[in-house]
Amino acid sequence: MSPEDIERLAHKRAAAKLGWYFHLAVYILVNSFLFALAYFGLRSRPWSMYPLLGWGLGLALHGASVFLIGKGTNLREKLVQQERERLQRQNDAP
Repeated sequence: MSPEDIERLAHKRAAAKLGWYFHLAVYILVNSFLFALAYFGLRSRPWSMYPLLGWGLGLALHGASVFLIGKGTNLREKLVQQERERLQRQNDAP
């Protein structure tokens, strides 16, 4: 990899991680508000667990894609390269 490629990939991965941290912060703030609303305002049933669990699953999958898949496999770059090669072959064909 060239230094430019390394720099581009580093910026891309840092942006993905920053996006996940922002997602986590919003998750904590919104679910804290929903928990407080359910506990102090609408005490009929503990409904605030449903958005907490559903959004938590989305947050976990987002984290897996950023920290596990994006870390070592370069899956997206491989798929982009394959697609680029396929399109080039189609363009070169008579």
